[in-house]
Formats: sequence, structure tokens, C-alpha cells
Amino acid sequence: MEIIELFGYVCALFIGVILGLIGGGGSILAVPVLAYLFSIEEKSATAYSLFIVGSSAAVGGIKKHFKGFVDWRTVIVFGIPAIIGVSLIRKFVVPSLPDIIFTFNDFDFTRRMAMFGLFALLMIPAALSMLKKRKIKEDKINSSEVKYNYPLIVIEGILVGAITGFIGAGGGFLIIPALVILANVEMKVAVGTSLIIIAAKSLIGFFLGDAFTMQVDWQFLFIFTFLSLIGIFIGSYLSNFIDGKKLKIGFGYFIILMAIFIFYMEFFI
Repeated sequence: MEIIELFGYVCALFIGVILGLIGGGGSILAVPVLAYLFSIEEKSATAYSLFIVGSSAAVGGIKKHFKGFVDWRTVIVFGIPAIIGVSLIRKFVVPSLPDIIFTFNDFDFTRRMAMFGLFALLMIPAALSMLKKRKIKEDKINSSEVKYNYPLIVIEGILVGAITGFIGAGGGFLIIPALVILANVEMKVAVGTSLIIIAAKSLIGFFLGDAFTMQVDWQFLFIFTFLSLIGIFIGSYLSNFIDGKKLKIGFGYFIILMAIFIFYMEFFI
């Protein structure tokens, strides 16, 4: 095993530790780790990330369920359109994209640039969501009945699912505000519910759109995912001693640096 691959497995553990410490964000590192440390091409990297993200979110979502922070009706209402979105993208859109999408003068805009470029762009709002303080008043939400804006929820669900399918990230920073604003879900419940939605759409999207249409290195995928899951429990334990809010801010800045790194690697190297 090469040193860079060993470092990649350490990063797999780190992804889980971050998830356990701050409750999210760590899985957004899965795609760059797979692409740059294990040299996995973009279609497989985003597919593997779906499985890793889905498995990690499932563990977190089950923990939230036992604490009473999952609204299963909202999971169904928002989750079904999201599952449709991610499955269609993985099944039909990603496989149909050519290696070179267009050429301008001597510049080739490739499928990899499109997928990783969008991924890097969306890392910025994900990082900003970690840096800013929640401005939503939970007391007001607690006293209100959950009501659904069905047309907007369907559109949002399909859009988030499509983004997840294209870049291989969970999109929790998009789902949580949507649940709070469009369904009037209380913040703590929105976080738990979003984890279940992320788990469902990521895992179902992976199995419907990738598992049976591409060659999967299951041994590698299981090892990577297993290390991430171990990291979650380590992070959950460490959260008793470490201030998760301060760590979340630091990790937000780290994600911005990672986004810049991805842009540099894809468009300038």
C-alpha cells in the first residue's frame, strides 16, 4: 500500500470523526479524497461518495430517530422527489455526458470539470452555512403546526436530488432550510429528518443508478465506509470534550480552502 493511499484511509476515518463531532459536513470531503488520493475517476468517485454519504447519514439519522428528532411524514413527502431526482441523474444523465462536453479555442471543457467544478462551487454555500449562526427562532417553530408547501417541496426535492446525483454530496445545507421554510419543521427535527432523507436518496440513487451499471470495487468501498462509520462513533465520543461550534467554524474555512484547491486542480493543472 502506498503512503498516499494510507493517508486516504486516515482521511476516511477523519470524515467520520468530523461527522460525529459537528453532525455534518465531513462527507463533503469524500469526493476529493476519492479523486485525489485514490485517483478514482469522476463517475466512480461521485458514485462511491453516494454510498459513503448515505451510510454515514443513515447512522446519524437512526441516532436522531431514537431521540425523537425525525419526522417520517416529511421524510416521505420530501424524500420521494429527491430519490427520483438523484436516480434519474445517475441512471441517465451522468452516463450520457461525453468526456469532452465542448471545446473553446484550445480549451477542452470536460465532464470531470463540470462535475468537480459544480462540486467546488456548492462547497462554498455549504461552508458558509457552517460559519453563520442560525437565525431561525426555534420557539416560534415549535409552537406551529407542520404544514407543507407541496409544489415547492417537490421542486426542491427533485433539485436537491439532481445535485446530489451529479456531485455525490448529501446537500444537507440545502435540505435543512427547505424543511424549516417550506414545511415549518422545527430546527432539531429538520436536522434529523434531513439525515434520513440524505441516507435514502443517496443509497437508493447509488443502487438504482450505479451499482448495477458500473464496476464497483466493493472491498475498497466497504473498507472506506467502515472506517468512516468508526470515525462517527469516535467523533461522537470526542464531542463530550470538544466545543463543536468552534470546530464547525474552523471546518467551514477548511472547506472553502478545499473548494479553491479543487478549482485549481481541475482548471489550472
